[in-house]
Amino acid sequence: MKQSNTYIFVYSSVMVIVVAAILSFATMALKPYQDKNKEIEKKKYILQSANLAADIANAKNTDKYIEEEFDKYITNSFVIDTKGNKKEGIDAYSINMKLELSKSVEERILPIYICSLDDGSTKYIIAVRGKGLWGPVWGNMAFNDDFNTIYGVVLDHKAETPGLGAEITQDFFTSPFKEKKIFNTSGKLEAINIYKGGKGAAKNAGDLDHGVDAISGGTITSKSVEKMIKDCLRDYENYFKNKKSN
Repeated sequence: MKQSNTYIFVYSSVMVIVVAAILSFATMALKPYQDKNKEIEKKKYILQSANLAADIANAKNTDKYIEEEFDKYITNSFVIDTKGNKKEGIDAYSINMKLELSKSVEERILPIYICSLDDGSTKYIIAVRGKGLWGPVWGNMAFNDDFNTIYGVVLDHKAETPGLGAEITQDFFTSPFKEKKIFNTSGKLEAINIYKGGKGAAKNAGDLDHGVDAISGGTITSKSVEKMIKDCLRDYENYFKNKKSN
């Protein structure tokens, strides 16, 4: 029995080491592919916020299509601090918004991507991130060069309720953000107000410049998006105001 117990112990220990080694090797082998997928997804969101990458569903090679669109339209990028100053020597694409938002406001650095469209116009794209009902929500917002008017928005989530809060990814929710203003007529940051009460709630509230309708049945997630946008725009506010005054 003693020998049997020793054998089982040794056998189990060897198996644990072998399995751990296999998992470790698999993780290292797969990491480049995982990193590439994250890169492509990030680029896709940036493009879609500027209403680009419209033919992605028809692309034979999705990754190649996203890379080509990104290289064509995203012509520059840089990093700023919350005072609105540019930070040299930092790649905007390397910024981890989850990490930055865990820092104090004074320590945060933020990415901005410049998008040059075929019509000659320039859009400025920022990153946003916050908390939904069940997990993180995030996305990108594109602005016209007046640094006030929203050109486009793309949103995603990790664990919102299917058919309810998860609908923040859908066009019917994000399209109404287009042409909304983030500063009021007095120059104060208003951001976006999201109204519950069904279709037409923002119009009924008389908030045509800043208001959009919440998702029916997904009010908590909708209001989480409102808070996310307000919070993140405060971090970009100084930069936007500086550009507006020039």
